[in-house]
Amino acid sequence: MNSIAIIILAPMLWGAIALALPPRLKFPLVFAGLLLGCFSAIQLMLLVSTEGAFTYAVGSWSAPLGIDLKVDGLAVSMLLLTQIISLIAALYAQLYLKQQPRQLAYFWPLLGFLLCGLNALFLSADLFNLYVTLEVVGLAAVSLVALTGKRANINAALRYLIATLLGSGLYLLGTGLIYGLYGTVSIELLAELIENPDQPALLYLKITIGLIIVGLMFKAALWPLHYWLPPAHGGAMPAVSALLSALVVKAAFYIVLRLWLELFGSLAALATPLLFGLGAAAILLGSWRAIQADELKRVVAYSTVAQVGYLFLALPLLSTVAQPPALQAISMQMIAHGTAKAAMFMAAGILVLVSAGGKIAQLQGSASRQPLAMFAFALAGVSLIGLPPSGGFIAKWYLLTALIESGFWPLVAVVLAGGLMAAWYVFRVINIAFTDSPDEASDNTLITTNKPQQTMAWLAMLLALAAIALGFCGQPLADLIATGAAS
Repeated sequence: MNSIAIIILAPMLWGAIALALPPRLKFPLVFAGLLLGCFSAIQLMLLVSTEGAFTYAVGSWSAPLGIDLKVDGLAVSMLLLTQIISLIAALYAQLYLKQQPRQLAYFWPLLGFLLCGLNALFLSADLFNLYVTLEVVGLAAVSLVALTGKRANINAALRYLIATLLGSGLYLLGTGLIYGLYGTVSIELLAELIENPDQPALLYLKITIGLIIVGLMFKAALWPLHYWLPPAHGGAMPAVSALLSALVVKAAFYIVLRLWLELFGSLAALATPLLFGLGAAAILLGSWRAIQADELKRVVAYSTVAQVGYLFLALPLLSTVAQPPALQAISMQMIAHGTAKAAMFMAAGILVLVSAGGKIAQLQGSASRQPLAMFAFALAGVSLIGLPPSGGFIAKWYLLTALIESGFWPLVAVVLAGGLMAAWYVFRVINIAFTDSPDEASDNTLITTNKPQQTMAWLAMLLALAAIALGFCGQPLADLIATGAAS
């Protein structure tokens, strides 16, 4: 199981070493470590594909005395997504921060610690280990938001820190109550112990589940607990925003999904009306705020609030007759949104660089100066809207199928309305970017020759194309995730 050890420990190791290395040696070390992580994730995915899901006992000590790690289709899919997006974000950051060596020097260690926490989180199989890894991810993410040192970013990081501490506190309180009742935090053992709880324990469990889910809602930025996300994602560096939106908010939802599938599903289903309501509100209100936003990165940040709503809207459907398409919808939404949103933040960062500022009104002519970045932004928008043949289309198709099978017609209207609103804020940006500013109307030689910007645009394009390509290979991926999660 060398691949498991490598994918968890290697990022922490190269992140720590990067602190002491001279600047010219930092990136080669990080790049080699990220490639090693990709290779390890592919190895684990192939192993699960051929041999099925399995549990790995760290140090040969199984629960309840030791720590178990669970390797299944859901985990390895998220691991592979994490390694790919992190690798591309690292290449982007190297170019974006080339003239800011101080920020770049601290970016690499924080990226290593973030990856260590994410990789361990996706493999964790007990409630306390999930808490520890969630804290590592949260603290690294907060530090990355504050990395620029600007007052607005520090204020955003403080708001994020308060939210992540509140979420962690509620989650830890719920975990402590579970341990006090059953004497273990192993998800596998707890699933057997709480299968048929008596009446006093049932009330106790409902309170515990509520604490844990609300805590994770803070970290996943589900409306109305999303107050920290727009300033944090909208103000951070583009590579950081891509990591936060594509991976970090997904990590919190991943825990909710894992616990729903393996531990609390039958009891958590009692919260179905609440989750339907919050998910629908997130889709509609998040999209509306994206339409109203006057800064490009704020548009993309509020779009994340809306897209998280689709995940929580689909979650209660796992307890209905429409479980298979609901699980496929969730898995495809996590992966398609991850690639598309990372591409969109990276493209937005370039468009801001070549325009007069970050305001949408200042984007006039930016499509002429950086057409490749604009094309990447538009392609990522195709997936967020849910247009064929993108991965976002497949995710929304599965979600609509599950809602129709379950008879939730009002929510079908919400999903369709969310797609139309996404088209509104995406095409609003595109329209302004393709409008020449007055002093450029007669200039036909505006395409930038800045090589770093062109390379960054190609990186954004690579992720945007991946979001589209998921529409062609979504079924095998969804089947892999569903098989692993159900095992």
